[in-house]
Amino acid sequence: MYDDLKQRVYEANLDLQKHGLVVFTWGNVSGIDRGRGVIAIKPSGVSYERLTPDNMVIVDLQGNVMEGDLRPSSDTPTHLELYRGFSGIGGVCHTHSLYATMWAQAQREIPCFGTTHADYFYGPVPVTDTLTRDEVTGPYEVNTGRVIVRRFAQIDPLHMPAVLVANHGPFTWGKDAAQSVENAVVLEQVAMMAYGTLLVNGRQDCISQALLDRHYLRKHGKNAYYGQR
Repeated sequence: MYDDLKQRVYEANLDLQKHGLVVFTWGNVSGIDRGRGVIAIKPSGVSYERLTPDNMVIVDLQGNVMEGDLRPSSDTPTHLELYRGFSGIGGVCHTHSLYATMWAQAQREIPCFGTTHADYFYGPVPVTDTLTRDEVTGPYEVNTGRVIVRRFAQIDPLHMPAVLVANHGPFTWGKDAAQSVENAVVLEQVAMMAYGTLLVNGRQDCISQALLDRHYLRKHGKNAYYGQR
């Protein structure tokens, strides 16, 4: 019934391993079918070598399992909060990739120093507030999603398809599951580049607004001209 969605989410999850973003089972990708009100997501704790399209888990937007014999990822409630909070997204990716996670653990946004960053993320990649004790001891995964959505109160999630959850790690999203993984790959690269930039010059200024606008908008603006029509 959901074979196409499960296949696409399965392939996106395998891409995490292909691009070196995960160790063991430290990551998950989901994709949504908004017309049917369901998401497909990786099962909890299953190694990538054992994944198949059939064991992707289908849940509705309230978290009820609609199809599948395995438990969905423990991060499913976070994914659901993002789908509910960001109506324009179609896929969500969570990893503990090395450099992006270092920035998250340091509770520092990733500055935009250059055009590689600006091609994908319109400004510094934000970091959330730390979760309160009550948020941690309560419905933790739900509250992780809520702290992300709260951080984006004044940010367009389509212009900034990434966030660092303080003390935790990165989440990315996109038009579908595959693009959420692409953004995770790029995020890891710009996190590494920013780290290296500060090692070379600890006083480096961020990119100018003019250059940020030029690079981001030539790919994503209403008059974008990068790539083929």
